Amino acid sequence: MKEILLHICCAPCSIYPVESLKKKGLLIKGYFYNPNIHPPDEYVRRKETLKKYGSSEKLDLIVDDYDMETFFDKYKSNEDRCVMCYYLRLEKSAKKAKELGIGLFSSTLLYSKRQKHFLIKEIACKISNIYDIEFYYEDFREGWNRGIAESKRLGLYRQNYCGCIFSYKERFGEALENKEI
Repeated sequence: MKEILLHICCAPCSIYPVESLKKKGLLIKGYFYNPNIHPPDEYVRRKETLKKYGSSEKLDLIVDDYDMETFFDKYKSNEDRCVMCYYLRLEKSAKKAKELGIGLFSSTLLYSKRQKHFLIKEIACKISNIYDIEFYYEDFREGWNRGIAESKRLGLYRQNYCGCIFSYKERFGEALENKEI
């Protein structure tokens, strides 16, 4: 059975990719590395939700350190934030896969209809070439409705913004200014 390191951004986004990869006979090692998530209590909530889901699915899961400083040191502006954020997480995933002797990596970022799908694919392919590791591409968006329905059925925490401080401000900016949250 071929092993794959699957970068996981959150539990709800992992449901369909995990199902799909299992059906293809791949042995999945989940990898939670998301230093972009802000504020820290949001990071903890997403991490704990994934651990709960991962346990129920018997998913082997690695949770890397919460290294918010790395994200903020590199990405102090809103400009090109998604490009840099994708690169940071995908590069770390490829390096982790190599370190563990896993020859294949992918990401649940390819599941969301709200992410920049083809940019993620392009960045992952570049990283694949740089680190000489195979990138597994699948358009997981076809399982979008299935993942949402299942996450609701399971009662999983479903966040309402991407994760970084910039997306947080975009989502809640007016409410923050009016102190509604």
